Amino acid sequence: MATPSNRRDFLKASAAVGAGFWIATREGLAQNRSPNERINVASIAVGGKGDSDSNDAGRLGNLVAICDVDENTLNRKAEKFPKAKKYTDFRKMLDEMGKEIDAVTVSTPDHQHAFAALLAISMGKHAFVQKPLCHDVWEARTLTLAAKKHRVCTQMGNQGTSTDGLRKAVDAVRAGLIGQVSEVHVWTNRPVWPQGTNAVLGIPGVNDAIYKGEAAASRPPRTLHWDEWIGTAPMRAYYPDTYHTFKWRGWWDFGTGALGDMACHTANMAFMACELGYPTLLQAETSEFNNQTFPTWSIVRYDFPERRSQSGGTLAPLKWTWYDGGNDKPRWINEKLKELAGGRDIPGSGSLLIGDKATLFSPNDYGEDWVILPKGESREIKRDDFKVEEKLPRAHGQHMEEWFKAMHAGKPELALSNFGYAGPLTETVVLGCIAQRFAPRKLEWDGPNMKIPNMKEPNNFIKRQYRSGWELPGSLV
Repeated sequence: MATPSNRRDFLKASAAVGAGFWIATREGLAQNRSPNERINVASIAVGGKGDSDSNDAGRLGNLVAICDVDENTLNRKAEKFPKAKKYTDFRKMLDEMGKEIDAVTVSTPDHQHAFAALLAISMGKHAFVQKPLCHDVWEARTLTLAAKKHRVCTQMGNQGTSTDGLRKAVDAVRAGLIGQVSEVHVWTNRPVWPQGTNAVLGIPGVNDAIYKGEAAASRPPRTLHWDEWIGTAPMRAYYPDTYHTFKWRGWWDFGTGALGDMACHTANMAFMACELGYPTLLQAETSEFNNQTFPTWSIVRYDFPERRSQSGGTLAPLKWTWYDGGNDKPRWINEKLKELAGGRDIPGSGSLLIGDKATLFSPNDYGEDWVILPKGESREIKRDDFKVEEKLPRAHGQHMEEWFKAMHAGKPELALSNFGYAGPLTETVVLGCIAQRFAPRKLEWDGPNMKIPNMKEPNNFIKRQYRSGWELPGSLV
């Protein structure tokens, strides 16, 4: 297929041809800049987490364009960055300003992450994308491959990756301080938004609208561009205070539930420390199922096989268990976690890495704070009580700064949560969302071929169907 001669042709072609099209690789503009020249950034979605993402981009670079589907949010941001050109559709922004943009930040709801990021990356733009990297397994794999193909600098917004505490934990586990890790337990206090059957039924009008028609629908506010907000998802009517601006996280079409929202934070340290790749088996246990929202609580179990470490050694098979639901999850979960933590109180979020020499207990979301609990002993070894060889460079919590450093140097690997790492992490996380849909059935996972070989139906959720006109701009798989 011939490559379009310019971005306008590309956008038209991608909309017409859909997922079968991919533009040829080209160098990002920032790769040709001097190290001291400011990088031109466009921010896609500037409310919520996008507020701080765009502020950081404007502080570290030159914010030349801002995009948000909510004109009120967009105009508030424009007051701070009056020179940035305003858009409500990122496709139009990239079409019109592609030559002026070096990099993008993407802070949309989960279902729009991949479309915005892939469109930018295929044009040679560097990309900072909020967690989770995307909505679906196929998107995670494709973003991983796209970043590598187009040689751009990327970073996912799981900020704990750049804390020195997390990096020291990774170094400590890889150095063998807790021995071979056979179990990992990760839990969260999420959701803090409505989800589950009772939550759906409790939203006035939504139950009737979903199951009996559209009578309860309302006209979107004049300042909200609803078609652009729906984006790649199936079109549905607008309901006040139901999806936009925050409650979308609990809906299958838009979010990834508590698992997708928080595992890229809370499971990050253990995933990196244990050098995990593809799981081979998944099974979920959930409170209930409905086809609109994620369950009230869930447990997702992953089996990881024996694997080779970066140092050349062999790492033992590992069982990984995720728990969400906050105070709604079964009481026995906290009792079990407390026992594994040597009787210590269990906070709302955290992780436990169970080794044959000791247990590493982290009582927070980012894996920054932690202690080592030697087996058979009542004492604990605090994070700052010992030194370990620093294999990972310390970033002192400067996550966005690390991405800019990578762009200025033209070295994608300088950003530790680049898509070469963040893609497989997110892929594993959102694979668990499929297990939630099909609980309690066991799902085998063929990672290299991206298939669930023992059941047919779950494969339909590896890559969802995109709404006409919002098909992703190409495939590398």
